[in-house]
Amino acid sequence: MLYRIIVFLHIISTFGFLLSHGASVSMAFALKRERDLRKIRALLDLSGASYPLMSLTLLASIVFGIIAGFQGHWWKFGWIWVSIALLVLIIALMYFWGSRVYGAARKAVELSSKPSESNEELFAILKKSNPVLLTLIGYGGYAIIAWLMMSKPF
Repeated sequence: MLYRIIVFLHIISTFGFLLSHGASVSMAFALKRERDLRKIRALLDLSGASYPLMSLTLLASIVFGIIAGFQGHWWKFGWIWVSIALLVLIIALMYFWGSRVYGAARKAVELSSKPSESNEELFAILKKSNPVLLTLIGYGGYAIIAWLMMSKPF
């Protein structure tokens, strides 16, 4: 019974992570077409405001997943190790292609106090973003992890 509760908490915390991360996903798509500095700043602030909950729920998902792995005696199977490797890969790719771009955009928007040619640096940074790729990595990676957890193929 305790195992089922831990798995439930693992799933619910993952839902919480995905829900809180939705602000960043929406922001990424909206920024591709936005040119109003105030709106860009607001979108970046909204995304940044979701980070504490996003981090907490991701940590909870990892902790409950590890506990479930021990309770279910899953550590001898390959699917759990592939799932962990995929999660690490997702986090690394999201950092490399997401956090670096939007972190640089946050710095650039703070330097831009008024609309002018100086905003071209900000627009150049935002042009580097690829929300479709980030969505495919995140959603696709989580879909594969979910399949591995459900089917336990190896």
